[in-house]
Amino acid sequence: MSLLRAASMLLLLLLCAHCLGAPRSFSVDYQSDCFRKDGERFRYISGSIHYSRIPRVYWKDRLLKMYMAGLNAIQTYIPWNYHEESPGQYNFSGDRDVEYFLKLAQDIGLLVILRPGPYICAEWDMGGLPAWLLNKKNIVLRSSDPDYIAAVDQWMGKLLQMMKPHLYQNGGPIITVQVENEYGSYFACDYNYLRHLSKLFRSYLGEEVVLFTTDGAGLGYLKCGSIQNLYATVDFGPGANVTAAFAAQRHAEPHGPLVNSEFYTGWLDHWGSRHSVVSSAIVAKTLNEMLALGANVNLYMFIGGTNFGYWNGANAPYGPQPTSYDYDAPLTEAGDLTEKYFAIREVIKMYHKIPEGPIPPTTPKYAYGAVTMKKLQTVSDALEILSFSGPVKSVYPQTFIELSQAFGFVLYRTKLPVDCSTPTPLSSPLNGVHDRAYVSVAGVAVGILERNKAITVNVTGKAGIQVDLLVENMGRINYGKDINDFKGLVSNLTLGEDVLSGWTMYSLSIDEVVSQGLLGVTKPASTDPPQPAALSPPAFYGGSFVIPDGIPDLPQDTYIQLPKWRKGQVWINGFNLGRYWPTRGPQVTLFVPASILSTAAPNNVTVLELEGAPCSSGLCTVEFTTTPILNATVQSDYKQRRRMFNKVDLL
Repeated sequence: MSLLRAASMLLLLLLCAHCLGAPRSFSVDYQSDCFRKDGERFRYISGSIHYSRIPRVYWKDRLLKMYMAGLNAIQTYIPWNYHEESPGQYNFSGDRDVEYFLKLAQDIGLLVILRPGPYICAEWDMGGLPAWLLNKKNIVLRSSDPDYIAAVDQWMGKLLQMMKPHLYQNGGPIITVQVENEYGSYFACDYNYLRHLSKLFRSYLGEEVVLFTTDGAGLGYLKCGSIQNLYATVDFGPGANVTAAFAAQRHAEPHGPLVNSEFYTGWLDHWGSRHSVVSSAIVAKTLNEMLALGANVNLYMFIGGTNFGYWNGANAPYGPQPTSYDYDAPLTEAGDLTEKYFAIREVIKMYHKIPEGPIPPTTPKYAYGAVTMKKLQTVSDALEILSFSGPVKSVYPQTFIELSQAFGFVLYRTKLPVDCSTPTPLSSPLNGVHDRAYVSVAGVAVGILERNKAITVNVTGKAGIQVDLLVENMGRINYGKDINDFKGLVSNLTLGEDVLSGWTMYSLSIDEVVSQGLLGVTKPASTDPPQPAALSPPAFYGGSFVIPDGIPDLPQDTYIQLPKWRKGQVWINGFNLGRYWPTRGPQVTLFVPASILSTAAPNNVTVLELEGAPCSSGLCTVEFTTTPILNATVQSDYKQRRRMFNKVDLL
């Protein structure tokens, strides 16, 4: 054996011995007030990204941009209801493949701060809790309620076993795991619940993993949110008194690293309120203050993404969030680079070495132009197609949950019990329309009932005439004491002084019908009742467009806008893009990722317009454009006073 070869083998053996003798580790160093990674002092600068709000094909692009900004970690939530829509039926494939997302982050060089819930808030429907938990009407969510705990134990037993191999100690990217989420903002203040979760997480993840909590930077929040053996962190936004905020954390954790788990780069939106905008300068200034103190910081959000389908949440008093979750973040909803991105990068550069190489560019957008739409069928006409499960009869109306429906729309049908020759109030005296009902009498649209805003419409007609209410679930409350958010007609309606009874209800499988192309064109009958100019019965419209040949790199991302349309839902090639509501704002365009478009076949656009399409006036088009509009003038008489970064206003 040559001397050189012997020396090489000795070096290899020494390296192996070092590997075997020094396993990967991540811990809290209470003496030095820092984290330790593999024994070395460590500070993370992280950014929030929600895989559930970004198409899988774009995960790599977004993560690379985060890495190139100088981040060394990401933070992500796991929404329980995204993976277990029905009890015991788990989905971790496609856009829900969280393990692939974690591996991708690791391959790029990013560590992961995991927030698996069970409750996550996140401006996500019901804070990530599955609606089927409400099958027990009086369940106390986020507490030691035995039925809630049984469901949590089963879900966490499935999820945490999947996550364990991805812990840093086991060769994966996950350095810390959050238990629950901002529990100090919840009324229950159930320490036994937090203790149960702590034991549950330890039983599946082991004793070495750093478990932590996050709460607002105030002693009132930390009182019920922090508990022994879970490292307490805080959250606060730009412009805050950084010293005072971290002093609150020090009250719960006298020693250990300073951590802002949610440093807000922007803020959430609500339909009918202005688009939230936070200046790059104030974000950069406060970030610099925290990093100068040696603090660990997670920027929430670094990219917001999109509430596709029906996944948006809501706040109380009831105000649903729009489809876009742009958040005025450093990367836009579509992953575009912004001034804020580069301002943050410049601050990070003062403290950490920034990776060399080019930053992935903003993805190109394409304006496919106008698409002519044609009326297909009204919801009422298509009822037999739309309601897979058929009619359910009941003396009084049932909720979505009682009808085994979580999202979307249910049609409630009854008859006028008496002649109403003069306008008679059809009312929800207990404010029980959750969340919006489109009311038709004898096929004529007569008005809209809306939670907290409009509880009465006047109707006329003869006894026995059909009354339809198409009820829309606009998203469940995701924060505060009202997360037990039942949908549908949750209390009785009255006609004049009398309670309406004798209901027939139809659960609607609209997404399945649209994706299977089952909607046909109905020729307008000569006897169709004339409609008032203000409203039309909810109806489907369809159109298609072909992506042109001979242009390289198509399809590309785009935005759809619906000029003169009012409110509804839109699908492209069967994919539910989300809700549009330009008459209320602030969002006007919806992001259309290239991944749902086709160059091989015509692209089908389906619109469910709930209030009235512009088609009777001749202009019956939707348009594809390159420019998002998220900050349109708000058209609403109902404006909540909600301050940015102040979660008390959301309770």
